Amino acid sequence: MADLVIQNIGRIVSGDLNQPLLEGDTIVIRDGKFAGAGKREQLNMQGIEQVIDAGGCVAMPGLIDSHVHPVFGDYTPRQRTVDFIDSCLHGGVTRMISAGEVHTPGRPRDAAGTKALAILAAKAWGNFHPSGVKVHGGSVLLEPGLTESDFAEMAREGVKVVGEIGVSSVWKPDEAGPMTRWAQAHGMKVQMHIGGASVPGSTAITADTALAIRPDIAMHVNGGPTAPQMQDVERMLTESDMTIEIVQCGNTAVIPTIIRTVKAHNAFSRLLIGTDMPSGTGMIALGVLRTISWVSALGDVPPELAIACATGNTARVYGLGSGMIAEGREADLVIADAPRGSQAHDALEALRIGDTPAVAAVLIDGQVRVNSSRNTPPPQRQINIPWMKAGGH
Repeated sequence: MADLVIQNIGRIVSGDLNQPLLEGDTIVIRDGKFAGAGKREQLNMQGIEQVIDAGGCVAMPGLIDSHVHPVFGDYTPRQRTVDFIDSCLHGGVTRMISAGEVHTPGRPRDAAGTKALAILAAKAWGNFHPSGVKVHGGSVLLEPGLTESDFAEMAREGVKVVGEIGVSSVWKPDEAGPMTRWAQAHGMKVQMHIGGASVPGSTAITADTALAIRPDIAMHVNGGPTAPQMQDVERMLTESDMTIEIVQCGNTAVIPTIIRTVKAHNAFSRLLIGTDMPSGTGMIALGVLRTISWVSALGDVPPELAIACATGNTARVYGLGSGMIAEGREADLVIADAPRGSQAHDALEALRIGDTPAVAAVLIDGQVRVNSSRNTPPPQRQINIPWMKAGGH
C-alpha cells in the first residue's frame, strides 16, 4: 500500500462524537492506516511522495451503511448487488453491514440451511470486496430449530451478526429471546426490525416485543418503511441500552421527533444511520449522505455529529477498525465539498441546509477508489490527485 499525504483540507471531521472536528489541514496515511491528522508543520511526512491537494474540501471518515440486504455474488431479484455497491461507493460508502441476506433466491427456511447460508455469506463477503467496499455479510436470519451449538459454530466460522429479527420466521420472545442470548453469549450483535411489516412474511414489531427480546440494535426506528409509535422509540432508549437506527428507506417526517427524543436523553452515542437497501423504496446510491443531511437539517444537529452517527458510532457498535480519522485506524476516507450552485460554502454547511454534498474522492485503506463521483453534482472546489484522471475509480 502506498503512503500518502492529503493537504490543504478545509475541515477535518473525525467521526468521534467526543471530538467531532480536528484542528489542522493535513492527513498522513502510512500502510493503509491513518498515521496523523492536524497541522502540516506538526506531522511527520518524511519519505512520502504521493500528495493529494484537497483544495479546501472537507475530509471525513468513509461512511458505513449500517443496514443493507446484500446477496453474495452478483444476483438479487431487487438489484444487481455489485452494481449497487459500486454506486454507493460513489456516495462515500466504504463499508456495509448486512441485516440478513433475506433476498437470496430460494433462501432456506430450515435451521441447517439458514446456518449454512450465514456461514457461506460471511466467508464469501470476507473474500470479496467489490470496488474495494468492505461488506460485513452473513448475518444469520433466525429460523426454528437453531440451537446454542449452532450459534457457537457460526461464531467460530465468522458469523458476527444476527440479521434483523422480524423478517424471518422466529420473532416472538419465547423463541427469539433464547436465541438472542445464545448469539450474544458468543459475541454476536443482534439486530431487530422495528415498526410496521416490510417484506411478505414479516411482521410489525413494537417496543413490548423488542424489550422482551433485548437485541443490541433497534433497526430503522423511523420505519422500514412504516414508522412505529414514537413512544416506542422513547421506551427503547429509556428502558434498555439498545442502539437505535435511522434509515433512508423509512419515514422522513418522523426524523425530527426521533432526534428531539435522542437530544432529550443525551443519546447521540446510541444513534446509527443506514439505508435498508434494497427495499420496496428502491436503491438510493446517495442514501447515507441524504440521511445524514436529513438528521442535520431536519433535526438541527451539527453535521459533524450526524456524520459520526454514520461512521464512528457504527464502527464502535460492530467492533470495526475504521469509522474514525485517528492514528492506527483503517484509512477509509471521503473528501467532499458543497455542490456547485449550493448556498453552502462547504460540505458541512451543505448537510446543515439539507443539500447532498459533492463527493470529490473516496479512499479505502489509503487507496484512491473514486476521483470525482459519478453520482453527486460536481464540487465547488477542485482537488488534485496527480496520478489519476478525474472520474477514475
